[in-house]
Amino acid sequence: MKIISLNVGLPRRIFYGDREVMTGIFKSPADGPRMLYRLNVEGDRQADLNVHGGTNKALYAYPSEHYAYWRQQLPEVDFTWGQFGENVTTEGLWEQDVWIGDVYRMGQAVVKVTQPRMPCYKLGIRFGRDDMVKRFLVSGRSGIYFSVVEQGLLGGGDTIEKISTQSDGISIRDVNRAYAHSRDNLELVRRIVDARILPSGLQQDFADELARIDS
Repeated sequence: MKIISLNVGLPRRIFYGDREVMTGIFKSPADGPRMLYRLNVEGDRQADLNVHGGTNKALYAYPSEHYAYWRQQLPEVDFTWGQFGENVTTEGLWEQDVWIGDVYRMGQAVVKVTQPRMPCYKLGIRFGRDDMVKRFLVSGRSGIYFSVVEQGLLGGGDTIEKISTQSDGISIRDVNRAYAHSRDNLELVRRIVDARILPSGLQQDFADELARIDS
């Protein structure tokens, strides 16, 4: 496994309909290795810290292999690495093989899997499509959020090594499936709620959904 591209970008103001929005989703490949700090990559920032960023969303990885699917789905888009707002575009790191709590070394940094990406309307802004959030959720191609265990340099071409795994637990794909199709995966939703391994916001989303289903 390896990093194909390290991508960074600072928040910018854009117009969305009749309002002005700050977003950090526009990222482009960095010109060399950067430090990964506790909250973000050197030269990168999140705009809305109520939704993005924080210790549980310090680093966002997206598999390069998913780009082929999206190029087929959206042939009019001129895709470049960082298109989905990811900090690292990866090779060989798939949602079905990644478990909540897994620990990886990326370059000189050590990171821990926290959750999949649950998109907001700003993904639609990035692609200029109101249906992009729904497309993204249904696809199951979420990418992976990490917290930072050890700060360090990372960059394009660096290897990714799994240090420890929670393979008997909940995978990123499990969370995606339960989130997008909760009523078809009731037992999985219960298992996720009972495991209490997700960050508090997403944990509460699943608990609320389970309560709605059971009511």
